[in-house]
Amino acid sequence: MSSRSYSLLGLWPVINRWKYLVIGALALALVVSAVVALLMPNIYKSTTVFYPTDPQTTDPDRIVTEGGKLELGGRTEDLDRVITIGQSQPVAEGIIRRFRLHEHYKVGKAGDDAADNAALNEFSSNLDIVHNDRDAIELTFRDKDKVLAARIANAMVQSIDSVNQQLTFANRGKVLELYAQRRNFLQREYQSTSDSLLAGRRRYGIYGLALESRYLAKEIIETESALRRAEGEGNSSKAAGLRRALRALTKTEGGNIFNLESYTTGIDRMNTLYARFADLQNRLIKARSDYETARLGISGKISNIYVVQEAYPATRKAAPVRWFIVMSSVLITFALSVIFITLLELYRGNLSMGKPAAR
Repeated sequence: MSSRSYSLLGLWPVINRWKYLVIGALALALVVSAVVALLMPNIYKSTTVFYPTDPQTTDPDRIVTEGGKLELGGRTEDLDRVITIGQSQPVAEGIIRRFRLHEHYKVGKAGDDAADNAALNEFSSNLDIVHNDRDAIELTFRDKDKVLAARIANAMVQSIDSVNQQLTFANRGKVLELYAQRRNFLQREYQSTSDSLLAGRRRYGIYGLALESRYLAKEIIETESALRRAEGEGNSSKAAGLRRALRALTKTEGGNIFNLESYTTGIDRMNTLYARFADLQNRLIKARSDYETARLGISGKISNIYVVQEAYPATRKAAPVRWFIVMSSVLITFALSVIFITLLELYRGNLSMGKPAAR
């Protein structure tokens, strides 16, 4: 027994027999879809376009100490980092709290798990962050309030920039603390060495004057020569005075602050203290400069994002496309109606073939 063959042209008699039902279904679909489309609120979208930058090129420490220039993004890691930040839950929750989107979306009060999830899902469905073919980031937000959509899009860029800066500056507080500790340590060592140097000068009589050793040697030689002449001349009183003067020039207990014994005893130590003092002085100056530069760097905030186009309130709606909704509903209803009546005709045909012929 051969099976029946069907074609699209063969459906016309079937549709014609059920034309009132099909027309009624199409009319009902037209009315319902038109009412639904008219009741749907207008949805507006606002788009902002920006380029991410390399965080190393906007490092305040590097700019202050080495100089630098802003390099626009294009690196895959920079683009991926910005998109990941924009799609992260902390950024979304911050925007939801800032603009009170729980009330705007009418999902309930903030703090309730169900309301928070509903607000987050609604927010995420209205947000698009894509990397376009020009290596820029396009951030689009949709909402029935066109002004609010633009404000949220711009606020998202600010939040992304803020989080991006926090990623690059996360350890700067610790670095600044290390700079401060190094500066304070060198300050203490510098003060301690300065006190030791002052005490050594007082003890040994070495003040670092120019040609200090030459003058001491000259004075000792001249005093000793005068002593020998006085002794040769038999002038005992003069010789005694010169002898005391020579002792004062050579012995610590002689009473002179500047004497040969103290000088030879303390010269090595004082030279070491002088060298350490000069080294600590240079290191302390550099440590203070590094600390001030680091403090300036951590207090300064340089944007890691270059905004090409800010988001503005849309001048026309993005959705819904009402004529498309109505036409789609009518076409779908027509297709379902044809399928239904065709199946119904096939079912009736099978029933009629199964009945026994009358005698």
